[in-house]
Amino acid sequence: MTSKWNAALHPSGALDGAFTHGLLRTMEAPDSSKKGLPEFILIASVMLLVPVRPASGHPQCLDFEPPFKPQWHLEFCTQYEDFGCCDQKTDNSIAERYWDIIDQLEVGGQELCADMLKEIMCQDCSPYAAHLFDAEDPYTPVRELPGLCFGYCSEFHSKCGHVVKFLTANRLLRETSERDMTTFCSMMDLSDQDYCYPNVLKSPGLNSNLGQVVEDPRGCLQLCLTEVANGLRNPVLMLHSRDETHRMFIAEQVGFIWVYLPDGSRLEQPFLDMSGEVLTTPWLGDERGFLGMAFHPNYRDNGRFFIYYSIQFNSKVEKIRISEMKVSASDMNMADPYSERVILEIEEPAANHNGGQLLFGLDDYLYIFTGDGGKAGDPFGKYGNSQNKSALLGKVLRIDVDGSDPGGLQYRIPPDNPFIEDPDARPEVFAYGVRNMWRCSVDRGDPVSRYGRGRIFCGDVGQNRYEEIDIIEKGGNYGWRAKEGFECYDLKLCQNSSLNDILPIFAYSHHVGKSVTGGYVYRGCESPNLNGLYIFGDFMSGRIMALEEDRMTGVWQERSVCMGDKKTCSFPGLINHYHKFIISFAEDEAGELYFLATTYPSSSSPSGTVFKFMDPSRRAPPGKCKQKPLPVKVKGKRFPFAPRERKPPQQLLPVHRIITLSVVFMMDTYQTLTVLDTKEKPTRPPPRKFKFTTKPPVTSNQVKPTTTTTTTTTTTTEAKMTPTSSAVKLKLADKEASRKNKLKPEKKNRMLNKQEAKKQMKTKRVKPKPNKQPKKTAAKKPVVVKDKIKPKRNQTNTENLDDQRASNSLKDNKIHTKRKSPPKKAAPKQPGLKINKKAKEHVGLVNKAMINLNVKSNRTTRPQLQVKRK
Repeated sequence: MTSKWNAALHPSGALDGAFTHGLLRTMEAPDSSKKGLPEFILIASVMLLVPVRPASGHPQCLDFEPPFKPQWHLEFCTQYEDFGCCDQKTDNSIAERYWDIIDQLEVGGQELCADMLKEIMCQDCSPYAAHLFDAEDPYTPVRELPGLCFGYCSEFHSKCGHVVKFLTANRLLRETSERDMTTFCSMMDLSDQDYCYPNVLKSPGLNSNLGQVVEDPRGCLQLCLTEVANGLRNPVLMLHSRDETHRMFIAEQVGFIWVYLPDGSRLEQPFLDMSGEVLTTPWLGDERGFLGMAFHPNYRDNGRFFIYYSIQFNSKVEKIRISEMKVSASDMNMADPYSERVILEIEEPAANHNGGQLLFGLDDYLYIFTGDGGKAGDPFGKYGNSQNKSALLGKVLRIDVDGSDPGGLQYRIPPDNPFIEDPDARPEVFAYGVRNMWRCSVDRGDPVSRYGRGRIFCGDVGQNRYEEIDIIEKGGNYGWRAKEGFECYDLKLCQNSSLNDILPIFAYSHHVGKSVTGGYVYRGCESPNLNGLYIFGDFMSGRIMALEEDRMTGVWQERSVCMGDKKTCSFPGLINHYHKFIISFAEDEAGELYFLATTYPSSSSPSGTVFKFMDPSRRAPPGKCKQKPLPVKVKGKRFPFAPRERKPPQQLLPVHRIITLSVVFMMDTYQTLTVLDTKEKPTRPPPRKFKFTTKPPVTSNQVKPTTTTTTTTTTTTEAKMTPTSSAVKLKLADKEASRKNKLKPEKKNRMLNKQEAKKQMKTKRVKPKPNKQPKKTAAKKPVVVKDKIKPKRNQTNTENLDDQRASNSLKDNKIHTKRKSPPKKAAPKQPGLKINKKAKEHVGLVNKAMINLNVKSNRTTRPQLQVKRK
């Protein structure tokens, strides 16, 4: 939704404005009337080839985040108190500016435009503010005034044209508003008429489902992601310690556990290194290794945590081991490696189906989820391990780790375990009939009603046909190997009337995926639309899914989830792609949801990445979700987070003519600027605060807007290159400075000669080269100086960026000769800007073409100097 008058409307120079400025300077040269055709063709090529960004259909605010519902009602912009982009503080600020402007208007002016002025100022609060202010692309400047539809703008101009000078500091807008309604309203209009005000209020497609989760035409919930961590070797889990530090602990399958601080940085030393004990291999899909971890509910006080991993004895017998460990007494970010106390070991008859989940329920008991022992079809014994309550495999176990049993166990049996009185069952069994539950979670419950609190959700990996999601119940039989999903697997066991199995809440066939990864019920704060959705995925297909519960019937329905399109997830730090193999899900201490994935499922491959979910259609009010983590004492080094997942680069348009080489360079540069660091958050500059006098300020009458080309040319002279677009800042002198600097040629030459003479007196004299020019034009003679010379540039209105660069080269003490054609120079490197190979190949030609256009018109305005380095 790029406006035709992009540069004129932006408060400070954008990349577009800066480059257009360099091109349009040629039109201001004295001989532009004679040599204007090539320049015009080049300018036209630029305008035609710069892609127009179409509007996307989702709401977005000026801070590049979704809109929200304010915590309290708004006093001023009341039309946006149900859903918009303003909280009470912003609303009050707009109201204050509004009344300051009203105080400057006469009574007649107030009556005419008070309402329209309020409407325009309140568009900062519109849920489509990013569209109205051309902020969809967060890497270009934002308009100072919202886009107005032509008819509405005409009415505004006739009633309130005199108010524009209070709303913006843009000289062109202010002066155009006093003279030419057609030009002014053309500048205020948007290319996409659906988003100009007030059309944006009339479109049912834009306003019917404001704040709802964005769905595509197929009904798929569109979500975006943020990269959180990377470079991990099969990250199998991420969890927090519930100690209010908001640290995250990420475990790799090889046995390393790393600490990540709230700012995203990782500590140099691992929290725990079990790589010497853990049994694992680099084989693709090997299920053995470090598999589970859980912090004690009172970890903040007792420092206890529990781990689950694979081990091997005598190179033959494989077991899973559950152990207790403690944090180091001297460093809160390191475990005590000598504190391990083995709680339980279970022999594994095969290499697969190792389970691996540990968690503490709301009852403070430790839940252990084991696999059925491996192979296919649970072939162990008459009924298999899962249906055999005397075996610990294929079970959900529950134990009390806050004491020991007199019989020699390192734990106690909770007195209410369901089979404690059954002589044919192990007392640790809490539920049975599971195949290989991979990733379970405890529901925190609805933040308000606490509905669902304490439920345990699990994903149970299927055999050949179905994957399922279960809610664990005390004493429940989940059917394996009699059933797989809702269908029978073993007909004899399935027809047993005593099976009495608990059906899954959801199952899907292997046409969708072949290995479920259990997830979490979202109970976070930042994305309120997701509250109550159980989000999970599939390891093999890489598909993310969601379930939503009907509280009246208790039935769970699938909600299809997908990544938002490029427009929906085009804002800083957001991406819409992830790695295929989804290993695990996680939630942080605040309840926000993440998942861990890799491109190559091997324990030796450092391609694991952690992603965070973000709903692009709605967020919580600013300030509501702020956390105050307790301080973390860090003793070692920390590594700051550096994101690797970027948006795919845009494709260049085909260019076939030499005259458009500069366009290629500019478009390449423009595209590389669309890559920002995740932490970088460009925002709209704060509204300008005017110091009103008793009389409203009088605007300048020097600029006369005429045609669109002239208007754009004048506008670009005010452009400044912002930090997000370039490290170079082009500062143009104001009117007073330009008057002081306008010297007569003779006086300017004398001053230049004096400066050069002083330089030569301080250094060793060097004979100048012979010059055939008369003495009257001595300022134009080539001068040879030993040290650096800083020639004073001719400060005229036609001086351009290339002249500045040429002057800077003199300061760098480099060898120069008289220029008949501009020198070939590499494009200046700018912070955060990476030029691709194609652009590099054209840099020399581009600069040559660009400087030729500019220097030809300005060469007579500055003396030619020649400097030698001794």
